[in-house]
Amino acid sequence: MRAFRDNFKHLLGDTIMEIQVGMGPAGELRYPSYPEANGTWKFPGIGAFQCYDKYMLSSLKAAAEAAGKPEWGSTGPTDAGHYNNWPEDTPFFKKEGGGWKTPYGEFFLTWYSQMLLEHGERILSSATSIFDGAGVKISVKVAGIHWHYGTRSHAPELTAGYYNTRYRDGYLPIAQMLARHGAVFNFTCIEMRDHEQPQDALCAPEKLVKQVALATGAAQVPLAGENALPRYDEYAHEQILRASSLNVDGSPVDREMCAFTYLRMNPSLFHPDNWRRFVAFVKKMNEGKGARRCWEEVEREAEQFVHVTQPFIQEAAVALMH
Repeated sequence: MRAFRDNFKHLLGDTIMEIQVGMGPAGELRYPSYPEANGTWKFPGIGAFQCYDKYMLSSLKAAAEAAGKPEWGSTGPTDAGHYNNWPEDTPFFKKEGGGWKTPYGEFFLTWYSQMLLEHGERILSSATSIFDGAGVKISVKVAGIHWHYGTRSHAPELTAGYYNTRYRDGYLPIAQMLARHGAVFNFTCIEMRDHEQPQDALCAPEKLVKQVALATGAAQVPLAGENALPRYDEYAHEQILRASSLNVDGSPVDREMCAFTYLRMNPSLFHPDNWRRFVAFVKKMNEGKGARRCWEEVEREAEQFVHVTQPFIQEAAVALMH
């Protein structure tokens, strides 16, 4: 981070307005609980706890002894299944009598999630110190783990380090930690609708985004977003506009997302129809939640810009293909 600051100090606060601090896999604050490489994990598997190296086991042992339960400190859960199981396949995550609701389960999940929070705290302390006075925002990316969200245990979130269940809010502690450092909470899956996802896996991205919006509002931390998968259609654009307006119960009327990262710039984006839709989408995002104009009106205004930029767009598309 120091090397980055020193090499780019002439751009900080002007060209570079925000620095997203890498916290883990894909830059996200989470454990590498669902690795896709080599087919280890496939959607919508529950993932696996990452607490079996000597350092984590040493910390677990100390925490168990401090809790007066040294027998809980020898290893992580042994009945939590494997990467591609579903919650009901496992004694630990099943809804009725699952280990996650026992005193042992609550002890383990509290320790496991706290270790992730402490990791985030250490990295953010360094980042805010190094970039102090540089005129940039610091942001942290949190994963949008929406599969099995409709279950009681929220197993994929638990293995990733988010102690979020039907009975416990796992995102408020993360938001509060970011608030202490004045950081932005950056969240994914903003473009997704519940009904587009596999319902047998009880996916609920919209409900998850709403929960995160409420948590960040309660912690008074700015919320930014991005789409999890590349999308170029108006249906996704409309969902992003809806989600970014933060019109959720209990949220201030003047609150909206502070930023949005669009995935992704590639040849598909510069297809004439996609580019036209994207220009209109950017205009709508720029107008903010108070705007009441229809898509057709905005697209007509966007046409002039689309026409003017056409030669540049064709060049960009060719360059990206090569």
